[in-house]
Amino acid sequence: MASMAALVATMMVVLMVSGGTLVEGTLRYVGGSRTSWRTGVNFSQWAANQTFYVDDWLYFGFYKHSYSVYEVNRTSYENCIVSGFITNVTRGGRDVFHLLYARPYYFISGLGHCPEGVKVAFNVTYAPASAPVPVKHSGTSGLFPNFNAVGIVAVAWSSLLTIFL
Repeated sequence: MASMAALVATMMVVLMVSGGTLVEGTLRYVGGSRTSWRTGVNFSQWAANQTFYVDDWLYFGFYKHSYSVYEVNRTSYENCIVSGFITNVTRGGRDVFHLLYARPYYFISGLGHCPEGVKVAFNVTYAPASAPVPVKHSGTSGLFPNFNAVGIVAVAWSSLLTIFL
């Protein structure tokens, strides 16, 4: 029980030091809700009102026996062709996809729903660079002023190994 308390304490310190932001990107519900990968949703309109950045995540929510999700190329998107897909995103109806590259993405549903409009295309770009935060040189600015999230995770991992090994 003491080791569980130490684990919880370590993770709380990591979250406090990092500001609770160890994962970058935004989770985007494709179509606008948790169950909107289905017919009757205007995916073109939804995508036109979004800005997608590298490291964002897509959430496809659907009934797994009726829909599927495939990443395809532009020609397959335009013609609703599943064969030769790039990635089968389908895992069970609550599926996520990580946008790793700045480029166009194309997704379609198999099982006959793509011609009914269950498809989405959009472009992913790099997030605009944020203004640098001025560093305070007089006194301390935070618990670990020169650590980034990777450094914080490394410290936490080292602490966990020390506790459990």
